[in-house]
Amino acid sequence: MTAQSSPEVATVVRVRIPSPLRSYTGAAEVGVAVPLLAPELPPTIGGVLATIDGAYPGLRFRIVDEQGGIRPHIRLFVGNVATRDLGTPIASGEVLMIVAALSGG
Repeated sequence: MTAQSSPEVATVVRVRIPSPLRSYTGAAEVGVAVPLLAPELPPTIGGVLATIDGAYPGLRFRIVDEQGGIRPHIRLFVGNVATRDLGTPIASGEVLMIVAALSGG
């Protein structure tokens, strides 16, 4: 008997980009192909941000600070659920929405 391997080697996650960060991507939404480690281990927000930074250098730094936390003015949503945990899993076809708060005076 041989071990079965997953036919998927990557999963695509759609990422919605807020207006202040669109200068990095040039688009309101991008698709990110995140490598799968195993079929039972979906990618995480941290993995998606690491992958997207490869295509759009500097974008991750605008979302994650030097200590590895989400910057205070950034909100992340997987579907309709808000999260601040980079370890949050994202299923194939799911949408990660990045929201940037605006301030002014």
